[in-house]
Amino acid sequence: MSTQGIKTVLHPVTDLAAAKAVYTALLGIEPQADAPYYVGYDAEGQHIGLVPNGAQQGMTGPVTYWHVGDIEAKLAEVTAAGAKVKDEPKDVGNGRLVATFTDADGNVLGVLQDPQN
Repeated sequence: MSTQGIKTVLHPVTDLAAAKAVYTALLGIEPQADAPYYVGYDAEGQHIGLVPNGAQQGMTGPVTYWHVGDIEAKLAEVTAAGAKVKDEPKDVGNGRLVATFTDADGNVLGVLQDPQN
């Protein structure tokens, strides 16, 4: 089963205001989501998110999210190939499911399934 590509990248940040200034300058747009718990930008078909205190949530660096049509099937495929599930699928709002897993070197990768229409 193929993916729809990397469309979402989340970055853990310690100073949300400072990070927001840098990413706003880099992307050249204002954030579309701007809350104390998350700042998100939609730029050229990609979603870039800033996660305050991401390190306390286990984020050791940016996490790329591969968009998939069936999150459970993709997790089954990658675990059969040797990956280990880090965070089971969870609904993060409006039916969007996310999960993370690690590859053989411990790199954290994410999968994301949007609600089916």
